[in-house]
Amino acid sequence: MPRTATFMMVKKIETKMQTILSKAHHDYDKMLNARAYFKLNDHAIGEDLVQDTFLKTWKYLLKGGKIDMMKAFLYHILNNLIIDEYRKNKTSSLDFLMEKGFDISNENHERLFDIMDGKTAALLIDELPKKYQNVMRLKYLKDLTLQEISLITGQSKNTIAVQTYRGLEKLKALYNSKFNKTDSKS
Repeated sequence: MPRTATFMMVKKIETKMQTILSKAHHDYDKMLNARAYFKLNDHAIGEDLVQDTFLKTWKYLLKGGKIDMMKAFLYHILNNLIIDEYRKNKTSSLDFLMEKGFDISNENHERLFDIMDGKTAALLIDELPKKYQNVMRLKYLKDLTLQEISLITGQSKNTIAVQTYRGLEKLKALYNSKFNKTDSKS
């Protein structure tokens, strides 16, 4: 077979593979990215793995591989890449970390208690009188300003400030009564 005929045949096969892979990319890219993000919780790594999936598929096709069901093949490759990524990011046990010199400081414990107290306070907002609940959620959970809350609720900025102050006082009292803590006013 002459060289030009062989070259033309190879070009025709590559064009056909390119068309197949382009269609697969168009049809499955979003679903594969969603799957990767769902498994990894990282868009950048997920997108990289999806691109690697298509590269591996291209290489497989170039070697003469036959794919009966493109979607299943792509998901199989992606799942294997996700597993490889999990294995790369193995976590170390606390004992192993302590052997290597890692030490848990008291500051981390205090910060953890502060976080837990904050979450508890957020849950206690539901036990406040109704007129304070919405304002407290907007101010402390959504981190909105008094002006923004005023625009949302249609109440004056002064009313919002008073409700926030009173709601905070009631929340402190509720928290202290639930957990038998004394009020630490300075």
